[in-house]
Amino acid sequence: MCGILGSIGSRPPQPQWERACRIQRSRGPDASGEWHGRVGRLDVSFAHQRLSIIDLSDAGAQPMVHPESGSVLTFNGEIYNYIELRARLEAEGERFRGQSDTEVLLRALDRWGIEKTLPLLNGMWAFAWADVHRSRVCLSRDRFGEKPLHIAAHDGQMMFASDIRAILALAAHRWPLDYRSVTDFLTLGLVDTGVRTMFSGISQIPAATWLEIRESDFGRLPEPRQFWSCPVEAAPCPMAELVEQTGVLLRDSVRIRLRSDVPVGLLLSGGLDSSAIAAAVHTLGHENVTMFSLANDDPSVDESPFVDIIASHFSRQVRQIRLPTDPNSLLGHFERVVRCMGTPISSLSNIAHWLLMREANDQGVTVLLSGQGGDELLCGYRKYLGFHLQDLLRRKRFYSALRTTAEFARQGTVLRQFDWTHAARYLPGWWPKKRSAIPLGPLTRPLRATSGALLPGESVQQRQRRDLAELSVPALTHNEDRTSMDWSREIRLPFLDHRLAELLVPAPAEQKLHRGWTKFPLRAAIAPMVPAAIAWRRDKQGFASPEAVWLRSSLRQHFEARMLFREARAFTSGLLDFNAFSQRWELFQSDNSREGWSRFFVCALALEVWIEQFEQDFAT
Repeated sequence: MCGILGSIGSRPPQPQWERACRIQRSRGPDASGEWHGRVGRLDVSFAHQRLSIIDLSDAGAQPMVHPESGSVLTFNGEIYNYIELRARLEAEGERFRGQSDTEVLLRALDRWGIEKTLPLLNGMWAFAWADVHRSRVCLSRDRFGEKPLHIAAHDGQMMFASDIRAILALAAHRWPLDYRSVTDFLTLGLVDTGVRTMFSGISQIPAATWLEIRESDFGRLPEPRQFWSCPVEAAPCPMAELVEQTGVLLRDSVRIRLRSDVPVGLLLSGGLDSSAIAAAVHTLGHENVTMFSLANDDPSVDESPFVDIIASHFSRQVRQIRLPTDPNSLLGHFERVVRCMGTPISSLSNIAHWLLMREANDQGVTVLLSGQGGDELLCGYRKYLGFHLQDLLRRKRFYSALRTTAEFARQGTVLRQFDWTHAARYLPGWWPKKRSAIPLGPLTRPLRATSGALLPGESVQQRQRRDLAELSVPALTHNEDRTSMDWSREIRLPFLDHRLAELLVPAPAEQKLHRGWTKFPLRAAIAPMVPAAIAWRRDKQGFASPEAVWLRSSLRQHFEARMLFREARAFTSGLLDFNAFSQRWELFQSDNSREGWSRFFVCALALEVWIEQFEQDFAT
């Protein structure tokens, strides 16, 4: 995990270049390097901030120059199957000077070309490759967009960077707000719902693509070329075989993600996904993996009992942190997290993740495995049951819909956690919705937000793919990347292995939502390895926080002082409507049934904090 930075077209001014490199220092505190040269007629500058994970020697330093061809690579991420790819390259005559995955990637690109290499990679990446021989610069991003790569063009210069703040520094330019991105954030609580960012003119290279920059194309962003798309249809697979393959692939995904020359840890929430990873780690015999978890003083969201079950079962110690309840500490952390994100945040659980990364830093654990992605592959969220029932009714499978509802009612799963406020984001457009907490302003109200509902004609599997490509996974990976990099930690996501996605997403919804259980193939796969209280756990929490309770108690005074006046930036900029906002706040305070509105108020506060921190970069 590192930071990469580049300029194509003209050499950037030195003060701005140095400032952009400093901004990304936390992404790579172990070493830094630069390369400046010509690629055809293009002036090209690369910079790299290194967090040393594989091959800690100088043989892994970047930007890395191919000793024969002169091609140059600056690379952020990990190629988990680099050992297997290295063996193939050596069989073809390649000789290596070090042990890094960076050198494997560089030699693969040079020998096989980018179009052949990308489908062979199992990993997470964002890289820039100066293919000197063909007079081009190629940029690429991994299948799920785990690693960020922002790009912009200004004043005859094309710029790319891991951190959007580095683009802001390098361009020294004011950018208009992207009101569609703001609307998506306020409506869905999501960032990264597409290639747009909160700044109009700064975009992201799409996941699972690569693009080529040549002198003849310079001045416009080339069209990205897609090298992978998650399949949504597959030949039928018997349930027993699906369960077996799920277990086998998850263990192998964890195995290759444990490859590291620095200490490795695991984020343990007490839920099914992180417990499955813990079981795989234990089965693989890795004893030196430190586990980290979150404790909460509010028993309604505290996962400690389930964490304790897993820790006891595997005889492991867990380093536990607690969310602060002091409002000054909470708000101080809140502002720090918004800044490191470069975007507003939609949940105080982002603070929890940031604190876990701080603890990992204190304990000297550099690499951490996380369970993100499991819900999207296996229909783990409550909304997926709704999508499945809606799809059954569309196809006039009324008996199947009734039977599925009865099975989930009998098991006591999903339905007992149903909440209209949360469900409103996923209801079809024709459904009569309850009053929303979101009082959009004059600049956001006319815009149609990205839909979180099941679209007309869309299957559950296609909706899963949309979560992977546009909705929840981009937001989750954004959050985990930024909070981990703020403490120079690397997050690895075993569920976001393309082999697992290709197995599970195309599987029929009936196999994932089976006999009243979500994520049935995973539950059945790990049932022999973990206690039944974990494998067949009925509720779902994750790293949650009691936001509604805090907004009605310890944070209420601070929130009102910050937000309940007309001169707040979110209102004066036309993003929110003050009168409607104030009315919703009073309703929220007086009516406990509107507890789900807390998410929006966190979004509104985060938007205000973000505007305060970045308003010097906005064009008015």
